[in-house]
Amino acid sequence: MDARVSDLFGSGNEPRPQQQLGACNGKFGLGLASKKANAKANKKARARFSRNNFRPSNNTPYLPPEAEEGNIEYKLKLVNPTQYRFEHLATQMKWRLQEGKGEAVYQIGVEDNGMLVGLTEEDMRASLKTLHLMAQKVGADITVLRQSEVDEDSDGPRSIAEVLIRKVPDDQQFLDLRVAVLGNVDSGKSTLLGVLTQGELDNGRGRARLNLFRHLHEIQTGRTSSISFEILGFNSKGEVVNYSESRTAEEICESASKMITFIDLAGHHKYLKTTIFGLTSYCPDFAMLVVSANTGIAGTTREHLGLAMALKVPIFIVISKVDLCTRATVERTVRQLERVLKQPGCNKVPMVVANKDDAVTAAQQFAQSPNITPIFTLSSVSGESLDLLKVFFNIIPPLSNSKEQEELMQQLTEFQVDEIYSVPEVGTVVGGTLYSGICREGDDLVVGPTDAGHFHKLTIGSIQRNRSACRVLKAGQAATLALGEFDRSLLRKGMVMVSPEMDPTICWTFEAEVVLLFHAKTFHKGFQVTVHIGNVRQTAIVEELYGKEALKTGEKAEVRFRFIKHPEYLKVGAKMLFREGVTKGIGHVTKLQPIGQYKVSQREEDGA
Repeated sequence: MDARVSDLFGSGNEPRPQQQLGACNGKFGLGLASKKANAKANKKARARFSRNNFRPSNNTPYLPPEAEEGNIEYKLKLVNPTQYRFEHLATQMKWRLQEGKGEAVYQIGVEDNGMLVGLTEEDMRASLKTLHLMAQKVGADITVLRQSEVDEDSDGPRSIAEVLIRKVPDDQQFLDLRVAVLGNVDSGKSTLLGVLTQGELDNGRGRARLNLFRHLHEIQTGRTSSISFEILGFNSKGEVVNYSESRTAEEICESASKMITFIDLAGHHKYLKTTIFGLTSYCPDFAMLVVSANTGIAGTTREHLGLAMALKVPIFIVISKVDLCTRATVERTVRQLERVLKQPGCNKVPMVVANKDDAVTAAQQFAQSPNITPIFTLSSVSGESLDLLKVFFNIIPPLSNSKEQEELMQQLTEFQVDEIYSVPEVGTVVGGTLYSGICREGDDLVVGPTDAGHFHKLTIGSIQRNRSACRVLKAGQAATLALGEFDRSLLRKGMVMVSPEMDPTICWTFEAEVVLLFHAKTFHKGFQVTVHIGNVRQTAIVEELYGKEALKTGEKAEVRFRFIKHPEYLKVGAKMLFREGVTKGIGHVTKLQPIGQYKVSQREEDGA
């Protein structure tokens, strides 16, 4: 474990710097947070961080006490349980798997209060055998992540084991995580994804990335300009499932119990609006920032880091192309990244992953502590350290728990439209994310708003997730929906498909509390900016700055915006990001001025 991580989270008495609005070298920073809220968040982070860590100590080593909720279970030993005890243990395992959406972590040799007692070799073997039988009973698979020795007693060496249990829930196909891929142009993003998803190393001239490109000009220039999606699967035993053994995406989905969906975004500055749309609209769970070892932090790297932090997307870093550089050059790039991550505006704790043990620790702590930023150094040509990244993806847990998803599923259906296609013999198809509720084949929804603020009725045909058929779509999942003969010209990106019972708030004008991150001059009334709020991307004009004549870099204010083209569906509290040239700012929606209740289009009412 990195010493700096232990120093930062080891003691709760040390003061932490306030997470403040700062510029990562004058570009982007985190939003303002109150000292009280920040102290509370850091306290939680410290508590979560120590979980699952084997902490060597001169005294008796320990973990935090076991939590009743969550997917982590402590067991001192599981040697020859009675039939009644075995049934109880199997039921307990089902509960932990449900809490982790199909994944659970068992710590063997640990008491409920967190003390690392350890087991003899014979007891450990018997406990792992019992755990295997329990997993068989509930239809799951187990993988021993690592075994470590605790302080030796007079009885001889004793060890503890960390075991991953994985089972696909009966009511879903697989556990799905979305990872946005960021980084400067020519940093090796698409090549890395090609190597991970195709299972073949690159030849040093970009062969691995060719299957990812969607347009001829992308193949000719080698630069991504659009958003593409790639999938990497893991089966219940933790083995990689990709196109090297599977011919189609359907085969990968059938044999995988965990799926990583990569959202490949553009690195060039002229495609920045596409990159921002991918981050705001597709709701990624994590962001992977790819940095070239030979160029270091260059171009849009700092800006992409700031974007992810402004939108509060947890980020980890991959330093690519290490085969082109000397070890000294790679270490210089790592130090450069560490300096940027430690700046007050970033306030991150870098953790360089050097071996499998580091990768396991990084995966668990990364999802639990917002401060930890794992750093991988690898090569897509030689394959150096590529396995560590795969271990990280295999173990990384979902951000939300089952309770949060259940609460969202109880709400009315709301699907955000991000992509629109016309497919031969299928008709109109829309792609996007189900924000709340449940969506089934044959459901009747309404889509809008149109330029006039109306909604159109439609019926869902078929549903596909990761290019394989799916009957039921749940909150938080991304999918494509077939709409049959519905007129494509009535649709646009930024629309929503909602339940007819919902009363969506449609507005031309809204108010937001914003912070101006960077501006060359002053931000004033009448200024036009491109606003990004979820899947909404539209130009808006500043109608009013409350209490101020103009805003300068770093200042905060309540601002009233008005869309200039058509009304949009918004929610109070939604995160927003606005830009115009070098002008950039972040904030959240505080008040809406609705244009009245939504209406189904007159044409459809006449035809009814």
